[in-house]
Amino acid sequence: MILNFFDLKIYNNPIYDWLFSLGIIIVSVVAARVIYWLISKVLRQYSKHTNTELDDLIIKRIDTPIALGIVLIGMRYALKLLEFPHLINSYVHRGFVLMATLTFTWLLTRIVRALIEFYFRQHTPTEDNKTGQQVMLVAKRASVILLWSIGAVLGLNNAGFDVGALIAGLGIGGLALALAAQDTVKNIIGGLIIFLDKPFYVGDIIKVKETEGTVVYTGIRSTRIRTGAGRLITIPNAHFTDNAIENITLEPSKRIVTYLSLLYETPTEKIDEAISILKDIVLQSPDVNHYDCIIFLEKFSASSVDINFTYFIKKGSDIHTTQTDVNKEVLRKFKQVGIEFAYPAQVVIERK
Repeated sequence: MILNFFDLKIYNNPIYDWLFSLGIIIVSVVAARVIYWLISKVLRQYSKHTNTELDDLIIKRIDTPIALGIVLIGMRYALKLLEFPHLINSYVHRGFVLMATLTFTWLLTRIVRALIEFYFRQHTPTEDNKTGQQVMLVAKRASVILLWSIGAVLGLNNAGFDVGALIAGLGIGGLALALAAQDTVKNIIGGLIIFLDKPFYVGDIIKVKETEGTVVYTGIRSTRIRTGAGRLITIPNAHFTDNAIENITLEPSKRIVTYLSLLYETPTEKIDEAISILKDIVLQSPDVNHYDCIIFLEKFSASSVDINFTYFIKKGSDIHTTQTDVNKEVLRKFKQVGIEFAYPAQVVIERK
């Protein structure tokens, strides 16, 4: 009875053949897992003891594509043991050829990316590391697009699809697409200008129009900036070619302009004393440039006399902490000598 059961046919194939094919697929999956473990664990540990870094980069990227390739080979061999109608066999063969080509493209893409990364690590000077990182990202993306395009064309062509007709159809639609993608082309050109002209690097604080923040990513089409509030803003690269870019990181120092409003009743001697106190505060602050401060009685406002207190915080210093310390010292010393700040005043005349 058991032998008769295994002789039963499902879709023109006995159950014995189905089980045998399923066993082959299971064995291929297990073999893929073993190969994956050997590459990701054993070979990776071995490569750490070599003198070059290239084998580390390659081994780290080839484990998954190779494992997938082993599974595909096992599935293909298992399905060849079964009998299917000619049309189904044709679809299975074409599907396998397409998947095998794409898997090989995936493997090749990962290897090429590893080679690009190794090249830039070896040939990019340390002081120009930010530029090298940006160029490396662009090179990686360009290689991925190129290799996947070639792999897709070869896979479809080997699978029996009419690639020529497909490309011709894409060419007709590409004209309309190009007209609709003018902004994208402008952004790509803007990205190339950024990489060539280098107005800023990743990590720089920049300001473009009303947007100010730290550059966290620069790509071919867009640049991402994280503002002081923690929000991530994506700006098209064409925006940088049409507007002025203020690179705050490159400034030698941070200028702070403060207006100190004093009472009109303040004697001129106290005003001179206030200016002298402000100069002393600048001289005593280690994070402020001592020779660049500008302190003078600038104007007469509606309810006060205003002293312009301009000083420059050294590059690399904590701007907010330094400004807080200076302001606290101003409040403390002005209070000691009895210099009072003015409050906004308004005179109301009542007519009877």
